[in-house]
Amino acid sequence: AGGIIINPQTGEIYAMAGLPDFDLNDFGSVSDPSIYRNPIVENVFEFGSVIKPLVMAAALDAGVVTPQTTYVDKGVVIVNKKEINNFDMKARGLATMQTVLDQSLNTGMVFVESKLGHDKFRSYMKSYGIGEKTGIDLPNETSGLIKNIDSPRDIEYANAAFGQGIALTPIEAARAFSVIANGGKLITPHLVRQIRYNDGSSEIPTYPVTREGIIKKETSETISRMLVHVFEAYDSGKHKMEHYSIGTKTGTAQVAMENGKGYYADRHMHSFFGYFPAYDPKFLVFLFLENPKQVRYASETLIPRFINITKFLLNYYDV
Repeated sequence: AGGIIINPQTGEIYAMAGLPDFDLNDFGSVSDPSIYRNPIVENVFEFGSVIKPLVMAAALDAGVVTPQTTYVDKGVVIVNKKEINNFDMKARGLATMQTVLDQSLNTGMVFVESKLGHDKFRSYMKSYGIGEKTGIDLPNETSGLIKNIDSPRDIEYANAAFGQGIALTPIEAARAFSVIANGGKLITPHLVRQIRYNDGSSEIPTYPVTREGIIKKETSETISRMLVHVFEAYDSGKHKMEHYSIGTKTGTAQVAMENGKGYYADRHMHSFFGYFPAYDPKFLVFLFLENPKQVRYASETLIPRFINITKFLLNYYDV
């Protein structure tokens, strides 16, 4: 399990944690050396449906869909002779792009990617910084695995459109989500605000915005409106906050087998991101949970945690 709380405008990290962890005062008692790794920057995961807003934002930005664009959802779509189903195997009939995000429809994302085209899809995904290191001030950072979106096969792009077949580090994912939250800027995540030296001098490091204009500001506002609707429509709106707009998306993905040949039928990766206030966000929260037991969907495991974190942050920082 792990989580990141970041300022999506500046890249400043308020909090970060990964489990399992270890006691620094007793690190010799660790039997599995993989616990020494920081999963936030050293591990990659297929996060699933949290990737959908990145793809939808790209299609909105390219002008190939609007929130009201419709397609006919038959519950399943065939790509390269392989079936891609919605999570519940059900068809919705005529559905808008808003419904695609509200109900997390895989078939809808395959439609969106087909409208965008493979080349533009690949270009936008890479522009979000996916597949490259973020430059965070921590050791041993790795980068995501996205060779599938250089494939000649349509199925790889269809899967990637709903977050399968591409793997990201959690910090890479948080930075990508920050792009759609902050109006289109690729930020540099960082933990250090100031360095103080023994001679009394100090230095404030600079952390550049590496690219701007990845998506238009209007696109950022549109996808934010859509994600606010996702949050407020969930569970009949019982989590809606009267004075704050919050944009969110859950993800429930299959876990790839260690031998690389398909996916486990009984293992899932849960993930969730949310940012607020949605149209001038001060916080972006990203949470993930690998292979939880006895619970199927991320909405059950992570939304209650996110609500608690959100209320705390809004109160503590007096937003």
